[in-house]
Amino acid sequence: MTEYILYLCFLKTNMTIRLSRAIFLCGIILICSSKAADQTCRGRCGYIQEDCSCHTTCVSLLNCCADYNQTCFQVIPHSSSMLGGRALRILGLVLHPEAQLFCRFKEEIMREGFIDAEGHAHCISPLLFETGWIPFDILIDGIDFARSGEYLSVHPSKADPTDEVTLRNATRWQFYGTPNVTGWLSMTWNSSLIGADEVNIELWGYREVTRSTEAGMNSSSSLQAELSYLYSLGRNQVNTGTFSFMPESSEVSSDWEIGNIRITASSESDGRRDVQGLWSRAHVLAGHLEQAFRDDSAAWAKNKCLQWDLREKTLPGFLNELIDCPCTLAQARADTGRFHTDYSCDIERGSVCTYHPGSVHCVRAIQASPTHGSGQQCCYDSTGALMLTGDSIGAGTPDRAHEWGSPPYREPPRVPGYSHWLYDVMSFYHCCLWSDHCHVYFSHRPSSGCRNYQPPKAGVVFGDPHFITFDGLNYMFNGEGEYNLVSSPDRELSVQARTEGVKHENNTRARATWLSSLAMKEKTSDVIEVRQAEGHLQVLRNQKVLPFTEQKWMDLHGVFVFAPSPQNVTVMFLSGVGVELRVHKGLMAVTVLLPPEFTNLTQGLFGVMNSNPSDDLLTQQGDVVSSEDATAEEIFTFGSGWNIPKKSSLFTYDSKYLLDTYSFPQNHNSAFVPVFSLPETPDDPLVADMLTMCFGEGAQLCKHDTLTTRSLAVGNATLRAFHTFQALMKVLQPVVSCGWLPTPRNGKKNGTHYLAGDTLSFSCNEGYLLYGSTQRTCLYDRTWTGEQLYCLRDDNVGFILGTVGSITALVTMGVLIKLHNRKQDRERGEKPDQMVTHVL
Repeated sequence: MTEYILYLCFLKTNMTIRLSRAIFLCGIILICSSKAADQTCRGRCGYIQEDCSCHTTCVSLLNCCADYNQTCFQVIPHSSSMLGGRALRILGLVLHPEAQLFCRFKEEIMREGFIDAEGHAHCISPLLFETGWIPFDILIDGIDFARSGEYLSVHPSKADPTDEVTLRNATRWQFYGTPNVTGWLSMTWNSSLIGADEVNIELWGYREVTRSTEAGMNSSSSLQAELSYLYSLGRNQVNTGTFSFMPESSEVSSDWEIGNIRITASSESDGRRDVQGLWSRAHVLAGHLEQAFRDDSAAWAKNKCLQWDLREKTLPGFLNELIDCPCTLAQARADTGRFHTDYSCDIERGSVCTYHPGSVHCVRAIQASPTHGSGQQCCYDSTGALMLTGDSIGAGTPDRAHEWGSPPYREPPRVPGYSHWLYDVMSFYHCCLWSDHCHVYFSHRPSSGCRNYQPPKAGVVFGDPHFITFDGLNYMFNGEGEYNLVSSPDRELSVQARTEGVKHENNTRARATWLSSLAMKEKTSDVIEVRQAEGHLQVLRNQKVLPFTEQKWMDLHGVFVFAPSPQNVTVMFLSGVGVELRVHKGLMAVTVLLPPEFTNLTQGLFGVMNSNPSDDLLTQQGDVVSSEDATAEEIFTFGSGWNIPKKSSLFTYDSKYLLDTYSFPQNHNSAFVPVFSLPETPDDPLVADMLTMCFGEGAQLCKHDTLTTRSLAVGNATLRAFHTFQALMKVLQPVVSCGWLPTPRNGKKNGTHYLAGDTLSFSCNEGYLLYGSTQRTCLYDRTWTGEQLYCLRDDNVGFILGTVGSITALVTMGVLIKLHNRKQDRERGEKPDQMVTHVL
């Protein structure tokens, strides 16, 4: 190519100028052409180059390299179940139908793509035992992997339900082979998603097997996840979108107890991996278990349950590293940094709680336990009380393997969904659903209770910004710029807030500001920014906009993001920090929830979290501004001091407006002076309506924002945000729990609530005498009144009294009971807030 350019240069210039000038001009052309060739995005996606950019911000800054869209491509759809099989179309790339396309995922999984009749290139998402954004690149006609993109791999339960195989009459699938459960099993799917007239229906099974590795004299073994083709349920079936079959027991494959249905085009060979197809969700393979299960399912399941019981006793304990459950349903729904709805029992979806009868809502701890990757589940009844396994089989139970998996995923027991099925769900089938041995299951999966639960502390900012710190100090700071909202160097957490000037309806500038964006990061996590964009919230990950059109939940690096609506986003970090962002009437409100581990470790505009509001106005220099007598101007100076140096900013500057507005050296507009107070003048046309709207607690905040912005809507949004935060603070007040009390053997317990002020009553069955307290009340010092109750047979008591003497007998009984109580106290000390299910 270089020689050709040089030849053209000489040919043209020899006709008009001397040879020396031609050489000079050709040299310039060669330099320019070489430089232009360097300005490509091939292999450089995410980088900013000298003359153009391959960074995602180049689209809005209009400085992309010429081949950016073709090289740093996007795909549609942008998400797929981690089981794979979904065709991802590469946007902006048109190829010859005869071209050869290969797709490489994570630089290790190579699969052949395909090109449709219109030249659109497609890659098929592969089977991956992990969730999150998956990078991949493509190879076209043997040319190097220079084009790259990414797609979102999601938990199978979060995949688009219209793209999956649906099992009809799920109960029959679950209990097939148990007494009186036989017949045909049926499934449905969207036939248009399989581009073929005929399809194959396959059964796949999941298990975790031991893998051995050897290195010289050293060898080790570990578990490996395995999803394998078992056999065909039907070949060359007409693609009608429905299929039924009569299951047959299998002696060979009965050790595969969980798995999936997969449907592919009939042109695909049986069991071929990573081809376009549809999957069902994971389910128990009851219909294909061995004949012994059908002959006596209860005995077969009991044997499996007892085997699991022995195996569990050999595994390391995990209960003590789990977080306690919130004491009330309201707390569980408010602690959004540490708990999230378990969609198998969701009050927002009608409380269909198949595995938790009596519950109306369940939550799961978002973070898996650090050592074992285990999970916590908490379920609540219609009164909002925490349910416990000592009282009900519908209570929540801890999980040896977190249902949502845990980083780094891929290997047991951290595989999303499937490890949980093997370690926790199948044992529930064996012990509880297929046999009557739930006591065995609950001995290893007892509810945790809530005695040690501590609610998070919350800080909020809203309106023309009003701040309420973690310790409850309320003040106003309406600077314009970028500031440290929460900074914790010890915990490596940074939450930064950006404010911008408010404009009146006539487009003139108001002397007020409001929140426009929040950027945050913890340790090595992805940087998350949430900003206002035309009345809704836009989420960015590492300066790239995240699409929430297909998924509401995203597993990212060191952080999770939940966006149920364009006006509602919650960010959750691994430490349990939760950041809630809401937008209403164009105003953003931000609530930061911090777990107790951050006590005395925070600074910034939300102050020092230590239950002492007097030191919340702590400056970056370590001085404390007295909140009792500080003027509005002094507080403004305090807030301005928490501006962010340019080099520390986490924000994205992807428009001329942002570059121009926030380019001042300290990211704080010192020329802007807000209005610190405004009088209510009777002749102001806003005042009458304002006074009607702004009353009660928060009225002053409402009035201030109405007058500074000249907007009743803004004042109303401020009042609403204040009331919302008040309700949150009420819910997050600590609740005292005295812990669970057992039902006495041969007796009854009336009541299942164990919070301060609750009273339980006890009685004995007929023929038994009562020893202990018939009523016990939970006190605010976390202790129960009275003594534990025991029910003894009256004939045994009479025999003891007649033989030994009443005083000696009573002393003997008292000593035995005292020793038993001490034993239970020791057990509660080892497992502070778990069920002690055995009784005297």
